[in-house]
Amino acid sequence: MLLSTLVPGCRRRTGPHICHSMAADPSMGREAVGEIDGLGGDGDRDLVNAIHEDLASELSSRWHRYVVGNGELEPTGSTLRFVNTDTSSRRYTDAQIDDYQRLPRGRFPWNPPLTLTVRARFSHPAGTLSGTAGFGFWNDPFAMTGVRLPALPRAIWFFYASPPSNMKLDLDNPGHGWKATTIDTIRLRFFLLAPTAPLAIPLMNCRPLYRTLWPVGQRAMGVSEALVQTDMTAWHSYVIEWGTERARFSVDDELVLDCDTPPRGPLGFVMWLDNQYAVVTPWGRFGYGRLDAPGRQWMEVDTLAIKPG
Repeated sequence: MLLSTLVPGCRRRTGPHICHSMAADPSMGREAVGEIDGLGGDGDRDLVNAIHEDLASELSSRWHRYVVGNGELEPTGSTLRFVNTDTSSRRYTDAQIDDYQRLPRGRFPWNPPLTLTVRARFSHPAGTLSGTAGFGFWNDPFAMTGVRLPALPRAIWFFYASPPSNMKLDLDNPGHGWKATTIDTIRLRFFLLAPTAPLAIPLMNCRPLYRTLWPVGQRAMGVSEALVQTDMTAWHSYVIEWGTERARFSVDDELVLDCDTPPRGPLGFVMWLDNQYAVVTPWGRFGYGRLDAPGRQWMEVDTLAIKPG
């Protein structure tokens, strides 16, 4: 799984959360009514109902499991852990759930507006946790879970990447860390700008030109980011409000990112922990690989709720 002063129209701040968050409702039982299999696209948007997954119970059949290498989905009796154990750079490891395997992208289930709420913690802090991890919505551009053609990326999610990852897509944020982020490269502005890349990439090695020119490219890709400066090993409630005009991210009711770059749908939900890294920079460095990480690393989740509307 791969992917301040923000670009114009976006802001980061702390303070009282200005948007609602969705609390778990015990009356909903194991999960809210509504099925998502086979749905997707604008015409099906109203048919996808609210989901509240009680992870103290067996994982609902609506979720596809994707477990490879030394990955494991480990129920604890009250939560679900996404575990990677003794990962090796010679082998890809992933513990993941999603809702889009075997679906064409046009039938991925989720469109804005909706609210995602996840309560989670991690085994290690940022910088020590190895690989990538997170939760949110994307278009699976690399066809990891189905026979699809590769595509340019779209995503709205909480995303973590450890060094040596360096996905430096935001002017003022590092290329790794625990972030709230959006990206949507399937847009006219990006296609119009793409032919200039052979000339622009060498210019990005000059810092003054990079700081002048890169915001244009960042805006064209629909990239907005904010570092999530919380202790990843503690329990936190993470909320994404994905609208048609704006996206808002909050942690424990504190606004982290409010931006006008929400991606278009339909997208699929994904939650994962793997041992991968990637390098993508404006000045033309590209690469990827897998990481060695002895011992156990995990992401633990006890609340997963998606509320359209």
